[in-house]
Amino acid sequence: MAKKNKPKVAITLGDINGIGPEIVIKTLSDQRILNHLTPIIFGSSKTVSYYRKQLKIDDFSVYHLNEGQEPNPKRVNIVECWQEAAEINLGKASKEAGEKALLSLKKSVEYLQNGLVEGIVTAPINKATIQTDEFNFPGHTEFFGNKFNGSPLMFMVAEKLRIAVATGHVPLKDVPLLITSEHLTTTLSAMKKSLKYDFGIEKPKIAVLGLNPHAGEGGLLGAEEKEVIIPLIKQLKEKGELVFGPFPADGFFGSSSYKKYDGILAMYHDQGLIPFKSLAFGEGVNFTANLSIVRTSPDHGTGYDIAGKGIASESSFRNALFYLVDIIKNRADSGLDLD
Repeated sequence: MAKKNKPKVAITLGDINGIGPEIVIKTLSDQRILNHLTPIIFGSSKTVSYYRKQLKIDDFSVYHLNEGQEPNPKRVNIVECWQEAAEINLGKASKEAGEKALLSLKKSVEYLQNGLVEGIVTAPINKATIQTDEFNFPGHTEFFGNKFNGSPLMFMVAEKLRIAVATGHVPLKDVPLLITSEHLTTTLSAMKKSLKYDFGIEKPKIAVLGLNPHAGEGGLLGAEEKEVIIPLIKQLKEKGELVFGPFPADGFFGSSSYKKYDGILAMYHDQGLIPFKSLAFGEGVNFTANLSIVRTSPDHGTGYDIAGKGIASESSFRNALFYLVDIIKNRADSGLDLD
């Protein structure tokens, strides 16, 4: 039975030479998805048709959505972002694939900005081939932050594992310069707000990881914990905040201590994503928190090595869709307005 007030959800195809189109089609081939949301693919019906034939999926069709037309709630809708038949080179990085990924992204953002969709799930892109004057960002997270005038927070989520990163797509050598009391305070505040309003956790417990090995070993292996992280945690605790740490990252995940907390703040990208993908790869979701719009994506990349082979798992992409729907609902129920 279809749910009332199903959110309209934009879906990008990502890099058309990767596994993006495959996982989109596989996910949306399950008609039960339509009970929870109204999907709108931003891409090309010719590209979708190519992959449908490649994957030998016969029972999948799309409803062509024209400008200004309401999407069909009983069908998978598509907005044509290019008319010509794009050249598809399975498993190969190409400039044309980057151009098409950007066309898909730009059109979906138009719909977001005009309130025609309530959220977006992005399929993986090649961050090198998509680069232009219009997309001069390290990734989707920063792109959406720019488009919606916010400070995006990368949040990796799966079941009860939620890991945010204090510094996202930046070189490792720059990380220590960014670990300041002000930046961590802002990041922890955004985390708490997201855990409360996006995930419905009234009093979230947050664990903070140290930057250095063994969380600095009392200053022997680095001063950031002693000078910045520990004083900040103490200050926040005195205000009644449920913030704990800093924990050495290796032992924290190795001993399963992460299960005691609602959210974990890692100091840099790989410190958070390596354990996350070790524990939840293929099921996890990348959520861009702290923005006025809701955006999720699967926890993997373009998968060039398996593109077109029909073996890519759609589990993470499907989870990204369901997390998106839940977050939209949680925000509506809480009355949260991040505009």
